[in-house]
Amino acid sequence: MTTSSTAPRETARKAATKSAAKTTRTSVDAAKLSEQLRVKDDESPWSEEEITEVRGVLLDEIEQHRVELKLAEDELDDLLRATGDGAGDDQADAGAKTAEREHEISVAANARASLRQAEHALEQLEAGIYGICENCGNPIGKLRLQARPRATLCMTCQEKQDRH
Repeated sequence: MTTSSTAPRETARKAATKSAAKTTRTSVDAAKLSEQLRVKDDESPWSEEEITEVRGVLLDEIEQHRVELKLAEDELDDLLRATGDGAGDDQADAGAKTAEREHEISVAANARASLRQAEHALEQLEAGIYGICENCGNPIGKLRLQARPRATLCMTCQEKQDRH
């Protein structure tokens, strides 16, 4: 096995270890966070249970996206090895192989982006700045975050971004 193929595994192992360490936080951490995290004026403060639930959802998403990314990268690697030079392929075969490769590249890119978003949200939670819109600085809202824990924009800013 080459060093380049073991490097991603080592990175993933270190990230998993770091992630596991974060799951061992005590309820004291959740209590501190419940006092720190901002909410909209018409919302109740984050409870320790809500924080624990969001943290668990984010950790589950991170693990799921890591698995998806690993599968997509393995599939892409297999496709690239099997492709060879394409000699003897007719146009339909070559087109199908290209489409399959592009699909796997897209799947891997989406899994990578989702993984980054979930890790970013968890980092924000641990830093006590979770739930603040990265555009306007206002609270995103607990309901939105409970529905979409990786959200980084409030609904107003998200709608503006979607229109552009």
